[in-house]
Amino acid sequence: MSNLETRTLMDDLRSLNKGWLFDLGHPLLNRVAESFVKAAGIGALQAVSSEIYFTVVEGSGFDSGTVPKLPGARKRRFPDLRGENYQKSLEAMVKNTGKESLQWGLAAGMLSGLTYGLREARGTHDWKNSAFAGAVTGAALALTLDDASHEQLVQCAITGAAISTAANLLNDIF
Repeated sequence: MSNLETRTLMDDLRSLNKGWLFDLGHPLLNRVAESFVKAAGIGALQAVSSEIYFTVVEGSGFDSGTVPKLPGARKRRFPDLRGENYQKSLEAMVKNTGKESLQWGLAAGMLSGLTYGLREARGTHDWKNSAFAGAVTGAALALTLDDASHEQLVQCAITGAAISTAANLLNDIF
């Protein structure tokens, strides 16, 4: 039997962490590119599924008075989707999906690259690397927002540091 015939789904999933999409000649470049592509795909799926959800909810005939509004509920992600024709709507969806993909890819690629670079520079991988990389990534992501303010920049940096640090600590536990 060949190796391909004996591989299981779990073997394939484990190989995803070993870097198989790109070989750009340097581990840092490979890691950043792979993280960017994977997260950009997830961002695109998230953007499209979010638009489908809002379209279904609006088209279902729910009276907005009967559906409770949650604090901080998100606005419609693609406000221009109700264009004059299908082509304008499709263009708006592609543009907004591309932006969402870019944001997700930027965050993942930057976080991955910074943690790798800090690990190489400091010689260790600990929560400090994760906190710093998360803070810088969060701040950079805040700059991609349409109405970025100083408060949002600080909030995104703190959130990025907290999430990245928690992920690092949980990864060590599990």
